[in-house]
Amino acid sequence: MFRKAEEDPIIPICKLGLYGTVAGALILPLTAAEANREEHALLSAYVQARAADSIGAVDRASQGYATALALAPQNEMLAARALAQAVEAGDRELAVRSARILEKADLLALDIRLLLLTEALRTEDWSAADRYIDGIAKDEIFAFMAPVMRAWVALETGKGDPLAIMTAAGNDPVAAAYVAEHRPLILLAQGRKEGAAELLKVVDDEGGRASRLRIAAAATLHKQGDDKAAAALLEGDEAPIAAARRLLEAGKAIPGAIDGAKAGVAEFLVRIAIDLHRQNVTPLALTYARLSTFLAPENSETWLVTSELLAAREQRQEALEVLTHVAPADPFAGNAADGRIRLLAATGDNEAALAEARKAVETGPPSVGDWTRLGDLYGELERPQDAAGAYGRAVAVAEAQGTKDGQWALWLLRGGAFDQAGNWPEAKAALEAAYRLAPQQPIVLNYLGYAQLERRENVEEAMRLIAEASRLQPDSPEITDSLGWAHYLRGNVAQAIPLLEKAVKGQPADPAINEHLGDAYYSAGRHYEARYAWEAALIYAEEEDAERLRAKIDAGLTPKLASP
Repeated sequence: MFRKAEEDPIIPICKLGLYGTVAGALILPLTAAEANREEHALLSAYVQARAADSIGAVDRASQGYATALALAPQNEMLAARALAQAVEAGDRELAVRSARILEKADLLALDIRLLLLTEALRTEDWSAADRYIDGIAKDEIFAFMAPVMRAWVALETGKGDPLAIMTAAGNDPVAAAYVAEHRPLILLAQGRKEGAAELLKVVDDEGGRASRLRIAAAATLHKQGDDKAAAALLEGDEAPIAAARRLLEAGKAIPGAIDGAKAGVAEFLVRIAIDLHRQNVTPLALTYARLSTFLAPENSETWLVTSELLAAREQRQEALEVLTHVAPADPFAGNAADGRIRLLAATGDNEAALAEARKAVETGPPSVGDWTRLGDLYGELERPQDAAGAYGRAVAVAEAQGTKDGQWALWLLRGGAFDQAGNWPEAKAALEAAYRLAPQQPIVLNYLGYAQLERRENVEEAMRLIAEASRLQPDSPEITDSLGWAHYLRGNVAQAIPLLEKAVKGQPADPAINEHLGDAYYSAGRHYEARYAWEAALIYAEEEDAERLRAKIDAGLTPKLASP
C-alpha cells in the first residue's frame, strides 16, 4: 500500500502559510496580494482533500490533492498523500506526477518503484524499467518479483533469454509458484506451441483463474493465426470460455492476450493482488490491482479484481464504477454483470439490481448465466418461487444448447428454491432430476436425503443417500450431521451421538447441528449436556427456532419440541 505522509494537523500547516511547509516550494517572487491568493487556494484545496480523505471519498480527495500539488509542486508531504489517493482512485497521471517528486527526493520505497516501473513499461522506456527492477530485486520481502518481471522485459526487448532468467530464480518457493504460471505464457508469446500443453497442466491448480489463463492463451494463439490450438484451450461450458469460443468461431479478436511486457507484468501484479487479498492484506492488494489496470486496461481481470477489493473495503460506489471498464463483448462481461448486480443489492438498491438482471434476460438471447443470475437475486430478495422459475428457464436454455455439464447444479438450485417456497412436490422432483444427472455429487445426495428426513419420508432411502454422501465427503460437517440425524431418527442414538459431536466440532456455530446433538443427548439421558447444546444453538438460531429451543431448555424434550 502506498504509505501516506505522517499524520499532520491542518492548523499548524495553516499557520506556516505560503512560505511554510506546505507551500514553501513556490519559488517565484510574489506580491503580498498574490501570496495571499495562492495561500488561500492551496489551503482550500488541501483542507478539502483532507476532509474527503477522512470520509473515504477517494475521488474527491485525489482531485483536492492534485490541485494542492499543482500549487506546491515540490512538496514531498503533499506528493506522498496525493500518490496514495491517486493510486486508490485509479488516477494514473497524478500518481506518476507525485511519484516523480518523491523520486527526485530519493524517497523510492518499493511501492513507488513498482508504480514507476509500470510507467516505464507503458512508455517502453526499457532502461528505466531495468533500473526499477534492479531496485525491486534488492527488497528483502518482494525480491521474488524480479525474475518474472525481468523475463517479460527480456521477451519484449530481445535482450536475454526470458526462460533462463526465470530458471535463475533457483529454489525460491515463492518465486517458483509464479514462474510456473508465466513460463508457459512466455513460451506462447514466443510462438512455441508447447506452451499450451504446459499451461493446461498449470491451470489444473488455479481454481477460478483457470478460465482467465486459458482465454488469455487462446487470445495469444488467435493473434498468431493458430485458431485450432486456440480452440483446444476453449473446451468446456463455463460462461467465459463459451463466450471466448463464440468470438473465435466468429473470427473476432479475443481480448486479454498476454504476449508482451505490459500484459505479462500486469497479469503478474493482479495475481499477486489476489494472493495478498487471500492473506487479508487488502489495502496492499488494491495497490497491486490498480497498478495492473494502469498497464493493461484491456485485461478485464484487472478491473474485476480491483472491483472486488474495493467492495471488500465497502467502497461499493467505486467498485461499481470500476466495472464499467469491462467491455460488453468481453468473455468476462457476465462476471462484471454479476458483480454489478451484487453491489447494487449490497447498497440496498434492490430495484436497480433486479432491473439489470431482468434486462439481461429480456434483451436476449439470454444465456444460462443470465437466468441463473436472476434466480440468485430472487433468492437473495426472498422470492423463492420466482427464483425457481428463473432456474427453470436456465435449465431450458442449457438443454436447448445441449449443455450437459452443470445442469445438475441448476436442478439443485431449482429444487432448493421450491423447497424454500414450501412447494415440496416440485422441490422433490427437481432434486431427483439433479440426482439422476449427478448421482455421485455429495451435495445432491445430502440435500435430497436430508429433505426427506425432515419430512420423515422414505427414511431408509434417505439414509442410503446420506451414507453415500458421507462416504464421498467424510469431512463435511453438514453431511456428518445429516448422517448422525438419520441414525437418530431410526432409533440408533448411540451411533448418532459421535457423528453429531464430530459435526459440531466442524461447525460449532450451526444452530441446527447443535440442536440435533442436544436432542440426541437428551434421548440418551444426558440432560445437562443436552441443555448446553441447545443453549449453543440458541445463540445463532432464527426466532421461530429460538422459541422451540427455549421451551426445550425449560421443560426438556417432548415429541412436540423435536428438531425438524
